[in-house]
Amino acid sequence: MPRTPPSALKTAVVKPLQTQSLQTFLDRADDRDRLPGSVIASLRQTLLSWYGQFGRDLPWRQSRDPYVIWVSEIMLQQTQVKTVLPYYHRWLTLFPTIAALAIAEQQQVLKAWEGLGYYARARNLHRAAQALMLNHDGIFPDHLTAVMQLPGIGRTTAGGILSAAFNQPTAILDGNVKRVLARLIALPVSPKRAIADLWQLSEALLDERQPRDFNQAIMDLGATVCTPHQPLCLSCPWKEHCRAYNQGIQTELPMSETRPPVPHKNIGVAVISNDQGHILIDRRRQEGLLGGLWEFPGGKVEPGETVEACIQREIREELGIEIAVGDRLIIVDHAYSHFRVTLNVHHCQHLSGEPQAIECDEVRWVTLTDIDQYPFPKANVQIIETLREKSIKAKG
Repeated sequence: MPRTPPSALKTAVVKPLQTQSLQTFLDRADDRDRLPGSVIASLRQTLLSWYGQFGRDLPWRQSRDPYVIWVSEIMLQQTQVKTVLPYYHRWLTLFPTIAALAIAEQQQVLKAWEGLGYYARARNLHRAAQALMLNHDGIFPDHLTAVMQLPGIGRTTAGGILSAAFNQPTAILDGNVKRVLARLIALPVSPKRAIADLWQLSEALLDERQPRDFNQAIMDLGATVCTPHQPLCLSCPWKEHCRAYNQGIQTELPMSETRPPVPHKNIGVAVISNDQGHILIDRRRQEGLLGGLWEFPGGKVEPGETVEACIQREIREELGIEIAVGDRLIIVDHAYSHFRVTLNVHHCQHLSGEPQAIECDEVRWVTLTDIDQYPFPKANVQIIETLREKSIKAKG
């Protein structure tokens, strides 16, 4: 049987947000059919009390340096804390300051990011550091407008940096916060369709006296208690006022949009060797997915085309050389955010022609020993590991 909503929320009927904004919802009070300020005060107090007891001990929370906080905010986009931690420490060892990052080569930056995914984040960090040196004397700005002008920084990231580094009352709305707020008010549409309203709610709830701790607390609440599946509602400091919990629908929210089927691409990939035993790699163009990273060349298998024919055609079109396609080395399945790929990787032998950067930024012959110097996408790293294993077996 559904739980009875708290008295403060009994009369606040959830209607589709197309006809009722969250500001209206927030502006209502008790017997006058509005959400009272006392509920907001309670939400702030209970969340901060919970955070003081259960908040995560994360390294960037020990600093007020906007640079290290900025790095953590960017790394945490689309990525879990446990994955970020080793990258974060290594990054600050390699690039301890904005100036150090600005003067680094892009290839060094991408290599430090290798395996973390969403590589545009690394390129934008690098570009933003250069912009800070050029336009702000290497000092991270403390104004929202200036921060949001930096590459790769949107409203949520800017709010996270300004509140954590400068204790400024700037709201945030990352994935964790959207989920918490959607359940708090039993949002009757998907968060994607109510972004402006959720921003209003986030700003209304923000404790302006303790914005640093409040923002960190609400992110922790979403990450550790109000999780996507099987939320730990009995441990939640907001359960008294959470409409989803009190209506017994917490596992049904947030509502999601209907997603189209995930596209799948079948790719032919060539590991091309020359007479000296060197391997040919190329660097992807800066724009687009995986820009600036190195890879083994290849392309999409067309309908009715064999993998071998695809590889031969793609290498001719992209590099202007002729090759002999040999046996299969490995098949790699990999998922990106909006599509999946299957890499059909074959050993190939260079026959004729000088490799040209026709569809890429650069081509290079490398040895298996030196290949670690180059940043590769995660799926290509599996190819390198397989090459090493076969090389060791051949020598043994």
